[in-house]
Amino acid sequence: MLGEGGRRQGYYWTNMRAAQGIAGPLLCASGLLLATTTGLGGQGSVPARPRARDLGITPGIGAAGPLNAITDVAGVTVGQVTISTGDTVRTGVTAILPHTGNVFRDKVPGAVFVGNAFGKLAGSTQVRELGTIETPIVLTNTLSVGAALDGLARWTISQPGNENVRSVNGLVGETNDGGLNDIRGFHVTADHVRQAIASAKGGPVEEGAVGAGTGTIAFGWKGGIGTSSRVVQEPRGTWTVGVLVQTNFGGRLTIAGVPVWKEIRQGATGATGATGAADGSCMIVVATDAPLDAHNLERLAARAIFALARTGSTYSNGSGDFAIAFSTDRTNRVTATNGPQPRTFLTTEDVSSLFEAVMDATEEAVYNSLLKATTTTANGRTVQALPIDKVQEVLKKYGR
Repeated sequence: MLGEGGRRQGYYWTNMRAAQGIAGPLLCASGLLLATTTGLGGQGSVPARPRARDLGITPGIGAAGPLNAITDVAGVTVGQVTISTGDTVRTGVTAILPHTGNVFRDKVPGAVFVGNAFGKLAGSTQVRELGTIETPIVLTNTLSVGAALDGLARWTISQPGNENVRSVNGLVGETNDGGLNDIRGFHVTADHVRQAIASAKGGPVEEGAVGAGTGTIAFGWKGGIGTSSRVVQEPRGTWTVGVLVQTNFGGRLTIAGVPVWKEIRQGATGATGATGAADGSCMIVVATDAPLDAHNLERLAARAIFALARTGSTYSNGSGDFAIAFSTDRTNRVTATNGPQPRTFLTTEDVSSLFEAVMDATEEAVYNSLLKATTTTANGRTVQALPIDKVQEVLKKYGR
């Protein structure tokens, strides 16, 4: 079956291989290359599935990084596996690596913030206790957290230098894609997780209905993976904040302050009917090269959760809203050999500009996840992509 965006039977993993906004070839399980047609369009044109900035939506006053992606934070890489099989399976894996070295032996300062704990964030208790992250961060669906932990542990102990490792704190987040995916079929495997990690690279990040966002729904429209970044210039230094989201939550969709929910009918139809429910979940990963300790990283993660309100989230009882934040600053990593040493962190008085940056980047990342997503059909249900032409009309109506 061939759906919008060139989705074909069989799983495949994808990576952006060309300039920003242009999808590279898709490598499927058989090794065949599947061409894609998404692109930025000609000068002054709007792509068929644009990013927020293509429509003039630029939250806040801060500048985005060169790619406007989490990979603008030097060293951060992203890998994705998209699993799309037959008429029922729409799911996948997204892996975020804090750096390209041995993360277990070169741990980064990290923190988590829980907006609403109706969800699963495996490994979060040790991160809160020790203030470090020692594995890639993996996002997938709710019932595949176990497979993701298995894949993470196997990948970690296989790395050179980890031959004697007997304990691994894998960090795995999830959202429930059961509306469009045969979630009870446990289609994500440990091998998919290892493939996602192995394929991770810098550069542009593919967004929309890919990886862990393949089967997600947001505000009644097709959700997915979205990313954005901001550059912060302060007397003490210049830093980058990057955000990646997996959107599968609801509420009343608002874009740039415009009540889109009032103007455009929601797009989920089929066996389960239309839905505008606020239940669901949102996973947010925040990366920065600013020298932050675990305490201020938790505060940074909290602002990412707060930013969901700008997009219309109502933080319902059934919405699991989680944020993970880490710093790539080399001087503050924890290694097996460095022992006690002086570390230099920004003070609490120095982080307000980073807070503003992460809120703006999170807001834009949510918009990108919706705008780049494509209409998806599975499980007797079709979830429409947010209609770009109607969004433009509504923004114009409200003077945006």
